[in-house]
Amino acid sequence: MKPRSTLLMLLSAAAGVAVLANAVSAADPPREAPQTRLGTSIRQDFAQRDQEAARRKRELDLREQAARAAEQRLQANAGGQDQRRPGATPPRDPDEERFTELARIYQAMRPKPAAAVFEQLEMEVQVQVARRMRDRSTALILANMTPKGAAALTMAMARLPQT
Repeated sequence: MKPRSTLLMLLSAAAGVAVLANAVSAADPPREAPQTRLGTSIRQDFAQRDQEAARRKRELDLREQAARAAEQRLQANAGGQDQRRPGATPPRDPDEERFTELARIYQAMRPKPAAAVFEQLEMEVQVQVARRMRDRSTALILANMTPKGAAALTMAMARLPQT
């Protein structure tokens, strides 16, 4: 029985040493492996990739915010009202569509030739077209009309209720 007891004693001693070694290694903080050029290069590449990903994420967030703001502006303007001219209404019948188309044409022309032609139109047509034009375009055309024609159009626009 001696060989067995010796073996048990050796095993118990080995187990005790293992427990002691594990306790010492748990108490001692792990040491970093020595830095190699490859390891340093890999860490730098990871850091650079992370910075690039963060930059792209910021760009995407900004684009998303801009898209949301644009969508909100579109929804706010979805009522069909022209924000520059509070009295303007969307065309309802063919006559109104024709006046709107004429307004676009006169806005696209240079003010001096537009004024020369504009004065030749019937007063009702002048009023309907001028009401559908942007304020700036109407002002430029009025400035290039004769004083008598500009005054007549202004009076007619002031007299007639806006449609």
